[in-house]
This record gives sequence, structure tokens and C-alpha cells, in this order.
Amino acid sequence: MRLLLLSDTHANHAALEAVLRDAAPRRFERVVHLGDAVGYGPHPAEVLQTLRDLGAVCVLGNHDGMLLDYADGRRLPRESVVSVALRWQLERLSGRDLNMIRTWRDGIDDPEVGARYRHGSPLSRDEYVDSVTAAREAFAGWPGRLGFVGHTHIPGVYATLNAPVGEWVKFQGFPEGGGYLVPPGARVILNPGSVGQPRDGNPRASYAVFDTERAYFEVFRVPYDVARTQEAALEAGLPQVLAARLAIGK
Repeated sequence: MRLLLLSDTHANHAALEAVLRDAAPRRFERVVHLGDAVGYGPHPAEVLQTLRDLGAVCVLGNHDGMLLDYADGRRLPRESVVSVALRWQLERLSGRDLNMIRTWRDGIDDPEVGARYRHGSPLSRDEYVDSVTAAREAFAGWPGRLGFVGHTHIPGVYATLNAPVGEWVKFQGFPEGGGYLVPPGARVILNPGSVGQPRDGNPRASYAVFDTERAYFEVFRVPYDVARTQEAALEAGLPQVLAARLAIGK
């Protein structure tokens, strides 16, 4: 099976469209979205409709969860850019959209693939796997072999293997894209990066394809119409920083 792995689209429909155009000829059987479909961007309803049309398997991200907290009165408004964007989006989403997000689980174990899908780490929706130390802690608390996560907005692989000198944990990033063959016996946490708001200094959208038969993970970076999303965000009155950061990938 070939999995199309998406994460952190953050209501950036132009980026999602570019990713799907790029991914179409690569062949995939299942789409997995690793959280944060909403937040930050100007097109939440369009992104949710696209994921609906794809029949994507979606897990709940922290921004998705915060949106539901606002919808249900569990969170008080704040003047942060996160809160401003989510409250603006909430006013533009339908009951059908909210009900879609309510079906998303905080993590999914996929026995067919032998993988766990979760937003932050294999252990938590909110924790970041953003260092060797964090990865080592995740591996210590989670016995699985394949973990697919997002949240950091940075594509990469953390791998651990028991070696004669003891267990090692290593990281490989993909700022320009690239592939990784999962070694036999290794345990890995794989991150496809962010579709809608990359943060590794490369503004191009990021996604990945995982071939389960070959145990091969490949990251692709895709240019998209950044100006279109920026203009829509500014026209919506969203905080200017959310538009500006898209051009620099930060």
C-alpha cells in the first residue's frame, strides 16, 4: 500500500491543491491527514471539503481541538494570533464541518500498516518530537515500530535501533525533499512536514508518500501560489504575521 501523508494544512487551500496535483501521478491508495487542518489560514471550509472528498483518514490536531473548544464554550477568547484565526474560522464553518472534526480521534493505530497516526508524538497530541531527546522519550514510552506524526511543521525521520554499543537515536531532515528506507529492525517516527505553513526555512509545501511494501518514506516539496493565500488572509483581516511568514517558511 502507498500512503499519502499530509499534515498541518492550516486552512491553506492553495497549498493543498498544489500538493494534490503533485501527488496525483505518484499513485497512492490511502490519504492520512495527521492533524491541524484548521488554524492560521483563510480557507478552512475549502480544506475540510477537500479532505472529505478524498476520504482521508484524519486525526485530531491541537488547533482542531482548540476550534472545538471554542465552539463548545470550553475555551475563553484570547488576543493571540492562534485564537483570532480560530474564532474567525469558527464563524465560517458549517455544522457539517464541525461534526466532521468531531469524528476525528486523538490518534489511530492502523493494524493493516502496523503504524500509529498521531499529531504530536506517538504518545501525545500536544508534545513535539523536535529533538533527539524528545524522540528518545517517545520511543521509551511507545513500543511500536512505525509512528507518523506532524506538529513540528518540519519534515524528517527519527530512528532508533539497538546496536552493539547500545541504543542510538538519529535524525534525518528533508528541507529539499528526499527519501528514507526504514532499516530492518529500526523503529521510526516519520513526519511529512507541513502542507500549509512550513517552518524549516523552505516556503514550499511539504508532504510525503510511504510505501508499506518497501518501507520507503519519501518527502516532496512543492511550490504553490503563496501570494493567493497571503491576499486572502489579509482580505479576511487575519493577523498580518500569518500572511508574512508563508513567504519565508518560518
